[in-house]
Amino acid sequence: MIRSPRPLWSLILIAALSSTSASAQFGSIGSIVNKARSAQKIGEGLRNINEQEEIKIGGDLAGMLLGAAPLLNDPAKQRYLNRLGGWLAQHSERPKLPWKFGIVDSNDFNAFSTPGGYVLITRGLFDRMRNESELAGVLAHEIAHVVRKHHLQALQKSLREQSLSEMRNYFSVSTGNGLADRFAGALLSAGKDLYIRGLDREDEYEADRMGVVIAARSGFSPYGLVGVLQTLTATTDQQGYGLHNRTHPLPLDRLVRLDAAMGTRFDSTAGLVDDVPGFVALRNPPPPASSPPRSAKPKRSKGK
Repeated sequence: MIRSPRPLWSLILIAALSSTSASAQFGSIGSIVNKARSAQKIGEGLRNINEQEEIKIGGDLAGMLLGAAPLLNDPAKQRYLNRLGGWLAQHSERPKLPWKFGIVDSNDFNAFSTPGGYVLITRGLFDRMRNESELAGVLAHEIAHVVRKHHLQALQKSLREQSLSEMRNYFSVSTGNGLADRFAGALLSAGKDLYIRGLDREDEYEADRMGVVIAARSGFSPYGLVGVLQTLTATTDQQGYGLHNRTHPLPLDRLVRLDAAMGTRFDSTAGLVDDVPGFVALRNPPPPASSPPRSAKPKRSKGK
């Protein structure tokens, strides 16, 4: 009978033990165990980030996104989006977060959320919404990501290797700390990769299901998000939809999952809003009124 070779890690451990004294051996093992416990504590700490720390992480990530595309210079649309988003957020499971909503100046069709209650959508998405319930559906989907901490959990997986001291200094009020800067750099790098790669498919499906419920609780038709997904099924190769389509499951798959989850639950719900005149006017502002021609001054007759 041929014995299987020892695993590589056991050979390395035997070699290390045979070359040291007993006291050194136990010291070395103790060090390894301590490091393992420390790593475990880091993982636990990252899984139990408190709300204020979550908000700080989200603010830094939102700043990173705004560095790529600034906020749209349109106060009326920004005020409108914050009113609508705030109303939807109040009907979620985390109404007390300091929710902030914004439209970024990009023609792409996309929406983003970061931990702690930051939600950004592109100008291209806002302008392509056919009614208010569609916009409410998109915002409710992003709100659901924040409520379920989808981005935060994905970042925690990427940042488990960071040291506990780096993380603590980052969350402290002190600034200019090298360790804090190092953790911030790792955080932004992980965030950039996440927003390019996208969340897990199951996270997106869950946000769809929660989004229609949040929209309906807020008085909007739950079929607004369905309308957006139907639009996306026909835009796979169109310019401006590339990043959204790369970072999300296929719209048709999302529609199938959402249809199965919704069933007939909302069929008997009455009084839900599809659109309102204010949103129609905001999307299609009337042309500026032309000023009447200035009347010519009457000429004075000679001799007067």
